[in-house]
Amino acid sequence: MRVILASNGEQMGVMKIQDALRKAAELGLDLVEVAPMAEPPVCRIVDFGKFKYEQAKQEKDKKHNAASRMKEIKFRVNIDQHDYETKLRHAEEFLEKGNKVRVLLQFRGREMAHQDLGHKLIAKVKKDLVEMAVVEQEPKLQGKTMLMTLASLPPAKRRRRFFSEHDLLHPEDVSDVDEDADVQEDSEEVETT
Repeated sequence: MRVILASNGEQMGVMKIQDALRKAAELGLDLVEVAPMAEPPVCRIVDFGKFKYEQAKQEKDKKHNAASRMKEIKFRVNIDQHDYETKLRHAEEFLEKGNKVRVLLQFRGREMAHQDLGHKLIAKVKKDLVEMAVVEQEPKLQGKTMLMTLASLPPAKRRRRFFSEHDLLHPEDVSDVDEDADVQEDSEEVETT
């Protein structure tokens, strides 16, 4: 087995189990197997309590990061077209960064009597984001809310459809416009009286 001293990351080389256990006992530490499937298996000489604490801390950080990777977009049944496009643009930005998107459709009052409109809107969202995401959780009604979860496609398969005017301006277009403005300012004649 390959042995690593955790305090300084020093590789102690390939050793027999008995030699590694003896070395760990000399240092007053424990021998912990960290990669059993590797060839040869990898062990670390480390304080076991500290090792477990670090693992728990990393697991907690992973859970926290996973929760922050879920973004939420809220819709209403009677959303205007411009608002709809703005929300889809934000959803595309989230998906482009690799986040998951939870689409939330809220029904209020009499809108519950027209759930078919909500189903049509969710289907439209799904259709409009088909080139950016795959449906992870199909739409389902929970009380007065309809939920659907989308996961982003691999970067090579993503293609955005909704852009803002700011996104459509290219840096070379901006520099061309600025140069034209400078030329016009220089060509103005100054009248003297």
